[in-house]
Amino acid sequence: MSFNTLGLSEKVLAAVDAAGYKDPTAIQAGAIPQVLERRDVLGIAQTGTGKTASFTLPMLTLLEKGRARARMPRTLILEPTRELAAQVQENFERYGTNHKLNVALLIGGVSFAEQDKKLDRGTDVLIATPGRLLDHFERGKLLLQGVEILVIDEADRMLDMGFIPDIERICKLIPFTRQTLFFSATMPPEIQRLTETFLQNPARIEVAPTSSTAENVTQQLKAAGGKDYDKRVALRELLEGAEDLQNAIVFCNRKRDISTLFRSLERHEYNVGALHGDMDQRTRMMMLENFRKGAIKLLVASDVAARGLDIPEVSHVFHYDVPINAEDYVHRIGRTGRAGRSGTAYTLVTESDQKYLRAIEELTNQSIEWVGESIDFEAAAAERKAKRRSSKTSKADSSNDNDAAQSKPAPKKRGQSRRKTEEPAPESPVEETRPTNRVQKISQKPANKPQKQDNNAPAFSEGVHIPAFLLRDPRAKKAS
Repeated sequence: MSFNTLGLSEKVLAAVDAAGYKDPTAIQAGAIPQVLERRDVLGIAQTGTGKTASFTLPMLTLLEKGRARARMPRTLILEPTRELAAQVQENFERYGTNHKLNVALLIGGVSFAEQDKKLDRGTDVLIATPGRLLDHFERGKLLLQGVEILVIDEADRMLDMGFIPDIERICKLIPFTRQTLFFSATMPPEIQRLTETFLQNPARIEVAPTSSTAENVTQQLKAAGGKDYDKRVALRELLEGAEDLQNAIVFCNRKRDISTLFRSLERHEYNVGALHGDMDQRTRMMMLENFRKGAIKLLVASDVAARGLDIPEVSHVFHYDVPINAEDYVHRIGRTGRAGRSGTAYTLVTESDQKYLRAIEELTNQSIEWVGESIDFEAAAAERKAKRRSSKTSKADSSNDNDAAQSKPAPKKRGQSRRKTEEPAPESPVEETRPTNRVQKISQKPANKPQKQDNNAPAFSEGVHIPAFLLRDPRAKKAS
């Protein structure tokens, strides 16, 4: 089957031929005719199978007729991340060279004013992340009544990032008569419910099991110590021993590990860059562009780079951390071995990763080989259990020692007798007397207390010389 048999327009076919593509992938061959027939489509395929072109090419054909009005886009494509949105824009620019269509990109990290200008000119294709789209709508700068085609891309990733409530709200703002194209790599129950709610009799196109990994990707495990330093050493050993390493993505579970690992590799003179969600949009796009061009050989990234990014020349993928979600493992290694190329994926495993590794092998239905000596998880678990038991025993002994120390009698104080608590003291027949060391307060009246003869006359003690003028009665002088 070739692109000429799918019903695409001459302008689109010319652009595809100029891009060097001859034969469609399975998802493209199945989805493109259904989209051109104006049917809702549910596409399920692993990453790297050409999902973006499966809706980009037919949309260009359908948009050749008609014209966009100000602030009323004709089509809407929702993407979970800024990088994926920018990548879809690049696809429209590549395949739409023969079309005069206005394409607008609404993502965070870019000023609202510049985006408002594009919306005011009229937009045929609007590519957006859910949050920024709703921001424009709430500001009154965007009207969604004219949307004819809605594309929800990487729906399972939308679920992981918490965008499902936003998706449900956006779907209710768009006309019910729209055509909906829904693409996802996996189909968890929440995504299944969403498709049943917003798709009308969709054409279901599933080209590969959702849990499968590419057959042309070699997967291997390497044991690493539990400390970060041990893992960095193990990673450098893999980098030095990897065959045909052209460039690679190193995936970390935590953003703080990205910064630490980036600085470590930079100190060891590796050509390395970093990519995670806290970076501003300009820096993120610059990192990706340098990686695509080969200016950066190693890209330390979080899962923001794991889904949907089309970087064809990635030869290796390294998991610095075992993914907590088994499905993320499938998406991560999907960054290599794309478009029929061969690739290699290494995973660093510690003694505490047994649960996550087992989940990956159960999901992919395969046993991954080890590089070098494997980890005996049962022995490691027994050793950890013994350490915990030893720790509890030592704590108990320490507690007993403290209790024993507290139970010792207090040292005898000076002048104080120690009581015997073993037996009660026998009753003494002698009458209890007061201790002699207590001071008894005795209240006695003065022996020679002067008696008052006149209430108004001052009283003086005996033996005190009184001046004569004080002995005179002041009332006598007043009376005279």
